[in-house]
Amino acid sequence: MSHFVEVFQDLAEPISLEPFRSLHEQVLERLNAEAGYMKMRCTHFVSKKAPVSGVASLLDYDVSYTNEVAGPALRTTRVKIVVPVTSLCPCSKEISVYGAHNQKSHVTVTLDLWERVDVAEIIRLIENEVSCEIYGLLKRPDEKYVTGRSYDNPKFVEDLVRDVVRWIECDADVKNFVVEADNFESIHNHSAYALIKGDKGADASMLGFVI
Repeated sequence: MSHFVEVFQDLAEPISLEPFRSLHEQVLERLNAEAGYMKMRCTHFVSKKAPVSGVASLLDYDVSYTNEVAGPALRTTRVKIVVPVTSLCPCSKEISVYGAHNQKSHVTVTLDLWERVDVAEIIRLIENEVSCEIYGLLKRPDEKYVTGRSYDNPKFVEDLVRDVVRWIECDADVKNFVVEADNFESIHNHSAYALIKGDKGADASMLGFVI
């Protein structure tokens, strides 16, 4: 166990994908091992400015890194990111004279990588595809903007995963992916869930249901 403590003690930079890979390689070298598996889960903070007032705040995202080495040429590097967002129901908007129900949602992206990725960039791309992103701190004008943006940009849970997959399929650094969306319904006693998984060499498959 002392080898793990020594390697972590020597780490002099914030954890991201590249330092994590290097960390795993150092552990394998210390243990004189040809194969090994390491997983680390952490909270990734992004400083965001509210859309109207410009007030800054930190928003937290759940991120995990996995690195598996099964031999000299067999490596799997995986990153998983959970992004909290808001979504508004298109059906509710369609049947309402005013207002529509919305809910907090989690969009979870799991990527098997050929090369490196920028976690902050993935978060930004996901937030661009939802009804509206969320913030750590909002003033009243910001709240009006967020609810109005959601109303103008309704999305089913299936839409969330389809729209995120569209840009993942164009990313050459991703070889396999799983995209999930959980809508924690605000007016129902259930949640809505959708999932798309696939790899660049095969067609993606989709699953959607309520839970």
